[in-house]
Amino acid sequence: MEYAEETILLVDDDPDILEFLSYNLRRNGYNVFVSNNGTDAILKAKEVLPRLVILDVMMPGMDGIETCQELRKIGELKETVVAFLSARGEDYSQIAGFEAGADDYIKKPVRPNVLVHRVKALLKRAARPEEREDIVKLKELTIDREKYIVTREGRDIVLPKKEFELLLFLAKNPRKVFSRDEIFNNVWGEDVVVGDRTIDVHIRRIREKVGMNIIKTIKGVGYSYA
Repeated sequence: MEYAEETILLVDDDPDILEFLSYNLRRNGYNVFVSNNGTDAILKAKEVLPRLVILDVMMPGMDGIETCQELRKIGELKETVVAFLSARGEDYSQIAGFEAGADDYIKKPVRPNVLVHRVKALLKRAARPEEREDIVKLKELTIDREKYIVTREGRDIVLPKKEFELLLFLAKNPRKVFSRDEIFNNVWGEDVVVGDRTIDVHIRRIREKVGMNIIKTIKGVGYSYA
């Protein structure tokens, strides 16, 4: 199965927002599908295989966070870009979104030209060819990029998308120290704005789940894979 390269799925329980966003995206050449709830969005995503899903956070029934988590469990959608578009701008809401597997978090209200710019940036970055190793083997861990699985001593550890990508980025460059800006740009992208504590939270959770202090904090500089 292949992605429809320019297909976007919009998910929001407000019909006016769906109409407004879909109009502006379609006039810029995108193939747009819409859904007004999380359950329907999951079914539609399996059917149309969108390259990008734009999700509201606050929806009745299955909210955006849970919807994102469920989307990330679907193998055919593992490379789909997911962005939240929400009036909730608090740091903890953004962190929850990224921990659920989102690639971006955009705050409402947003001007149409700004949204289109963010969409173009997200799709461009997703399509950018990478020098990638499907499996990175280290002394302590094996990181399988194809399956999004980390293995330690025969035990599989499943991490949310951004935690996995952060660990992979550092592990591919052991002992090299990266600044916060370098990590943000390589893991989240230059056009994504996240809270100051996002990296700290992600690294703390990686340490807890992997069960070892494999990421070192270099005070005043950044982080490195031990």
